[in-house]
Amino acid sequence: MREGSPGAPVPASATPRPLRSDRPRAAPWWALAAGVLVLWSLWGMGIGRAPVLNPAGWPSLRAFAEAALHRDLSPAFLLRTLDAAAVTVAFSLLGTVLATVIGVVGGVLMSEAWWRDAPVTRARRGRTGWLLTRIGVGLPRGIHEEVWGIALLLVLGKDPLVGVLALGIPFGAITAKVFAEIIDETDPCPHDSLIAAGAGRLQAFCYGTLPRIWADLLAYAFYRFDCALRSAVILGMIGVGGLGFELGTAFAGLDYERMWTLILVLIVLGLACDRWSASLRRPGAAHEAGEAGTASRGDGVAIGRRLRLSFAAALLLSVASVLYLRLDLARLLSPETWRRAGRLIANALPPTLPSTWADLLGDAAATLQMSVIAILVGGVIGVVAAFLGAPGPSAGPLRSAVAALCRIVLLAIRAVSPPVWALLLLFVVLPGPLPGALALGLYNAGVLGRLFTETLETMDHRPVRSLQLLGAGPVQTFSYGVLPSVTGRFTAYGLYRWEVAIRETVVVGVVGAGGLGRVLESERASFDHAGMLTAVLALLLLSLLVDLVSASARRAWR
Repeated sequence: MREGSPGAPVPASATPRPLRSDRPRAAPWWALAAGVLVLWSLWGMGIGRAPVLNPAGWPSLRAFAEAALHRDLSPAFLLRTLDAAAVTVAFSLLGTVLATVIGVVGGVLMSEAWWRDAPVTRARRGRTGWLLTRIGVGLPRGIHEEVWGIALLLVLGKDPLVGVLALGIPFGAITAKVFAEIIDETDPCPHDSLIAAGAGRLQAFCYGTLPRIWADLLAYAFYRFDCALRSAVILGMIGVGGLGFELGTAFAGLDYERMWTLILVLIVLGLACDRWSASLRRPGAAHEAGEAGTASRGDGVAIGRRLRLSFAAALLLSVASVLYLRLDLARLLSPETWRRAGRLIANALPPTLPSTWADLLGDAAATLQMSVIAILVGGVIGVVAAFLGAPGPSAGPLRSAVAALCRIVLLAIRAVSPPVWALLLLFVVLPGPLPGALALGLYNAGVLGRLFTETLETMDHRPVRSLQLLGAGPVQTFSYGVLPSVTGRFTAYGLYRWEVAIRETVVVGVVGAGGLGRVLESERASFDHAGMLTAVLALLLLSLLVDLVSASARRAWR
């Protein structure tokens, strides 16, 4: 299972699935609640009751578009861009390595398989250890990497360690959750046999479970690098360095030619990482669809070879990244670092209201509305792109060309980070929560479009073929054969991305796009650490609420 990944199944809930006969009773109420929530969000964004577009910004947008033909390709700026790209990639790679180490250790300790092997006399202690581990890993997972970056900047200053740790800590918690689910879903027979033969828990894991899952763990680690690359750009916008810093500087100076150069570099890096990480993942769709034999043995061998080559390349590049960034790990243990950390904690406690309770609740409501609009926009675009991007085996040349174009567009829009989209939308949309919501919507359209496309490609085609054999037309086949097969999965993916979007709203706060992210950025600018902590806690509580609602809605749609 891959949290937030564009090709990942939605994690299964621990609650038993309701009988299908219960679904018609619950689903309409959830649909009605979703409709009310969407209308409330649209009203809160000002759509239909206030001007939202900025006509005066169209000339600036036109100037920006024309600058695409005159990109800054001067040798000095290209060298500067190359250095920034190298810094961004180094942050991403080392952050992913740290996240993978945390993920392996945390994933084992979070798995039920590890704790269920404890002796009966220690069963209660094992359950307590499992619960404490889940809580301990869950807290950093709920805090966005941008917030980690802000806190680490206050402690370490502008040090390369900030970028590595800000990615490694939250991504490590996410990776641990995913690895734990992979371990728990693995056939326990070899592991249990070793335990019965007298092997210890660590030996049983290393020899009974790890050989069966190492390819999945490694493939997910490379996918996490793909995510880290986009997050490193966001960290750059708050002063960590790299491409994000250069892009923010270029936008502040309205240097559109340089912006285009940087954006194209971001797209190329994003596309390359996305395609490579996708090629390393196991052909899970075939297994999930129950189509044995879809993935050939040759495909598995090729994936294994690419995994080994990628692992060797990652080791070499990690060493090169440490040297390039000149990391000084001794700074983490220096007395000055601990003094700054203590001073930060003392200044942040107790948390205080940035303004009033009414303002805080209003910003929380705006954050919720932004996430709803983001998923609405992303879902609509994603559905359209998915049906255009999944041509089917009998598609003609024109249909295949349209599908390929849709896939390229989806790749491009998710290769660009949400703050970059927000910067571009601010040309023509009035400042406030709406440009942030639309930016998140465009980014999530790329993610959901890919999820939906893979769902269409791996769906059970037998109902469709049966209807075609009975003489049903295209509309009937689509309405009664395709839609019932994919609606549940589409809904589940949309709800799952909503959980992610509520946390991602903080990233567009960097450019003042509203909500709790704007509050956090404002308090950071005024060095109000207690106010920052209040904004973070409010975002955590809101994320928890959305997670609970989303999980309940997913169960109703199963």
